[in-house]
Amino acid sequence: MSDVTALTELFSKVLKIQPSNDDILKEIKFESFTASQQALIHQSLTLSSRLPESLPEMNDVLRQSTYMLNTQKPTEIDSVVFGRAERFVRKFSNEDAVTHRHVVRWADLVQNRLKVDDKIAFELDLAAPREIKKKETKDAKDAKPKESKKEVKIKEETKEAKPEDAKSAEDAKKAKKEKKEKAKAKKDPVAARPVTPGMIDLRVGFIQKAVKHPDADSLYVSTIDVGEDEPRTICSGLVSYVPIEDMQQRYIVVVANLKPVKMRGISSNGMVLCASNKEDGVVEFVNPPADSKPGDKLFFETYDEEPEAQLNPKKKIFETIQPSFSTNENLEVIFKKEGEPDRKLINKKGEALKCSTLVGANVS
Repeated sequence: MSDVTALTELFSKVLKIQPSNDDILKEIKFESFTASQQALIHQSLTLSSRLPESLPEMNDVLRQSTYMLNTQKPTEIDSVVFGRAERFVRKFSNEDAVTHRHVVRWADLVQNRLKVDDKIAFELDLAAPREIKKKETKDAKDAKPKESKKEVKIKEETKEAKPEDAKSAEDAKKAKKEKKEKAKAKKDPVAARPVTPGMIDLRVGFIQKAVKHPDADSLYVSTIDVGEDEPRTICSGLVSYVPIEDMQQRYIVVVANLKPVKMRGISSNGMVLCASNKEDGVVEFVNPPADSKPGDKLFFETYDEEPEAQLNPKKKIFETIQPSFSTNENLEVIFKKEGEPDRKLINKKGEALKCSTLVGANVS
């Protein structure tokens, strides 16, 4: 069986068992991938499990790579992710396609490689125009650029410089570089921080009202009080998992410092934290302790830090930390770090946050 045929069959299986298609992952030989590729696999599966809200992040990932694992040809992961993303990409408006041009380019490559029967029709001229460099004429190649007065002066000083002068110049250059780095660190101390759960702004939120997104069947649009002057609007892909009646007048946990993203025309300013068991397709809210108030700070034990004002999507801080979020046998939300004891998600009183029934769940 050829690689293309195998990927196509895998894609077909993914489509047949939508919306929960994680059983198909048992057919993938993860040990055949390198350690760095396995990290990309985890990232790809996490992003595709949070579609469509994770489309901007997926677009950033594909900005620098042709396929999900930065390979020369599609892998099983591209087949699985395409199977999950296909129904959302198929509904792209022209504006969506422009915004997620790298997802569009990737999806078109994958569907043609998999020989998908019902292909998505893309406006490929929406892709970023290729930069065309102007050819130099023969005269331009032969002509020497005119030196500025500053360049002439440097040239003359270099000719006259002695070996000890060159060493002094090198030392001065090194000192200047160190001074610049110190100034940068002083201006932006957060840039030098190690990545920890304390960088994530976790708060108690109260859902005042939730309605279905007018242009996205899988999304709720919730008005949530997070202890600020005005409530926030947050979109959540929970329609398939949580009845709309359970989205009203309740306390939940919000990731409050994600960069706002537009979801089918509505700006989403945060994320509702949930525990999920992908095998059973069960999703549950993370429940704040009794007597919680909107805006109450939450943090993992030993990480009571000042969170970043807004997480930089390019640094992928949340994507680095979130895979270590889970639940223990007591249903408590924990942060796991190899070689260290588990840290519980708690409030200022030290009260732990729990889900309702899921043990060993993914929390995102």
